[in-house]
Amino acid sequence: MKVVVITGGIGSGKSSVCAYLEKAYGWPVYEADAKVKQLYVTHPSLLTDIENTLGLSLRDEAGDFKPSLLASVIFNDRDALIKVEDLVFPVLSEDFEHWKSQHSDRDFVILESATILEKPQLKGMGDVTVLIDAPLQLRQQRASLRDGVSAEMISRRMDTQTLMNDISSGKVESPAQYTVINDGTYDDLTQNIDNLVKKLL
Repeated sequence: MKVVVITGGIGSGKSSVCAYLEKAYGWPVYEADAKVKQLYVTHPSLLTDIENTLGLSLRDEAGDFKPSLLASVIFNDRDALIKVEDLVFPVLSEDFEHWKSQHSDRDFVILESATILEKPQLKGMGDVTVLIDAPLQLRQQRASLRDGVSAEMISRRMDTQTLMNDISSGKVESPAQYTVINDGTYDDLTQNIDNLVKKLL
C-alpha cells in the first residue's frame, strides 16, 4: 500500500482532487481536518486535555463541544495553536494507522491534509506528497465564496499556513514530490490529475 498525501492551502482545490480520485479510481480518502473535528467529540480525553492546557472551557451550556470557541483562540494565538496541535496530532496519527489497517487490501490510499508540510509532528505519514496550488488571490476568492465569509476572515485563516502562502507567492519552492496548479477549469484539473495518476502507477 502507498499513502498519497494530497495537500494545499485554503481554497486550492485539494478536496475536489480527493473526491475525484475516490470516484474515478476508488482510492479511499482519509480527510485529516474533518477527522480532527470528530476526534474532539469521540476521543475519550482529547477535548478535556485541550481545555486543561488552554485553561478555558470549549463547551456550550449543554456541555457539548463548541468548535467556534476553539477556532477563535487558535486562529488568533499561535502559541495556543501549537499547544493544541501537540495534543491533537498524536491522536490523529494513531487514528490514521487504524484506518489504514482497515484498507490493507488497497494499493493506494489518500491522506488529505492542509497542514502536513508545515507540521513536523506529521512527517513520515505518507509515501508521496502532491501539492494542489493556485495563486493566493484566487485561493482567497474561492474560500470566501465557498464558506460565505469575508475575505478578511479567510485572510486570517490563511495567515496560519505560512509555507503554503510562500509557495503560492513564489517565495519558496514546494517540498512536495508533485505539484498540480489548479487555476483553470474543473476539466483542466481532472486532466492534470489523470496524468499524475499515470506517473504514480
